[in-house]
Amino acid sequence: MPKNTKKTSPKVASHAAKTLQDPAASKTAKKLAASALSQSSSDKQTGSEMEEFAAKVLKSEKYSDGTKTLAASVVSQSNKKR
Repeated sequence: MPKNTKKTSPKVASHAAKTLQDPAASKTAKKLAASALSQSSSDKQTGSEMEEFAAKVLKSEKYSDGTKTLAASVVSQSNKKR
């Protein structure tokens, strides 16, 4: 299976770190932030469950642009074959 070697950009990683520290951030945003941050300095790929979760966030109208940025980063680091 081809491996996706993309990593979270420094700008998105910074946003993810701030999201994790924000007590007002939603569980959804924190879940995506944790995934994006874990991929900022490793070759980890997004798992299929997280990929589906992030895709649903991107399709929804109820999430902020910041949350969707995290979701987009997570989806972009998923397995190329999925």
